[in-house]
Amino acid sequence: MTLITVNGQAHDLAVDEDTPLLWVLRDHLGLMGTKYSCGIGECGACSVLLDGELGLSCQVTVGDVSWQEVTTIEGLTGPLAERVKEAWLEEQTPQCGYCQPGQVIAATVLLEQNPKPRDADIDEAMSQVLCRCGSYPAIRRAIHRAAGSK
Repeated sequence: MTLITVNGQAHDLAVDEDTPLLWVLRDHLGLMGTKYSCGIGECGACSVLLDGELGLSCQVTVGDVSWQEVTTIEGLTGPLAERVKEAWLEEQTPQCGYCQPGQVIAATVLLEQNPKPRDADIDEAMSQVLCRCGSYPAIRRAIHRAAGSK
């Protein structure tokens, strides 16, 4: 049995500790917001928070995070997260939407660390999450809106 805390709720799971966190979230906990894309830690679609830090759920095992708080897009709450989500909708940021959970999580982390980012700060922080549709200009506008600069 493996104990894991996800979105504030403890789960005792009958999974091997070497199981990637991504599969535990999706297959065992039914949290489908965290996406599988590349599986090698290059795209960021599987981004989650691990004790408040951006992490790639395809690159860590459930055993690696057994003592950490895991937050998925479904559990991302608070005033800043809500501002980011609202800005995403107001700027009509998603196109296909596949990368958007990872984008929203990464943007929230960015704004927690840098409440008034410049374009270069946004571009650097958001380069961790690949958007195949190329919605980077809308992502940048949404982040500026969430930061209160638009």
